[in-house]
Amino acid sequence: MRGRKPKPTHLKLLDGNPGRRRPNSSEPEPARRAPTCPSHLCPPAKAEWKRLAAQLIVLRILTELDRAALAAYCQAYGRWVEAERKLHETPMLLKLPSGYVQQNPWLTIANKQLELMHKYLSEFGLSPVSRSRVSLAGHGAKPWTGGKFAGLLGAQKPWSPADEYLSRR
Repeated sequence: MRGRKPKPTHLKLLDGNPGRRRPNSSEPEPARRAPTCPSHLCPPAKAEWKRLAAQLIVLRILTELDRAALAAYCQAYGRWVEAERKLHETPMLLKLPSGYVQQNPWLTIANKQLELMHKYLSEFGLSPVSRSRVSLAGHGAKPWTGGKFAGLLGAQKPWSPADEYLSRR
């Protein structure tokens, strides 16, 4: 497949659908229940799972189908924590028996896990950049301001595409 990855419908509606394209009406909607934490995760990864899963449920982002992706992120987090601990115990540069100086392998592991964590965070919309692309208010003029029918709607709160999407569920 070429081009950008399509944005999920609920994120597109939260963003206000700036492209004005018709939302995908046949997009699957899995149950919005918290998946169980996998038992194979290391202790720091399990702690991150508990912290992040609770917030993703509140934001209505996490579903049962996202278990593997969240587990992969949490495992990368756990490995990153372990690598950072090892880096505090050992020097950044190691002198080999041959006399050459080499970068500590734990630094390589920590950097790789940070890259993986960043990819997963952006998939869930949790990095600062991806989060800044989503807004809870609609763009442009509000539908109840101005015009000859202003005041007929009697809307007290601002219109939000997220409210419209969630009311249909």
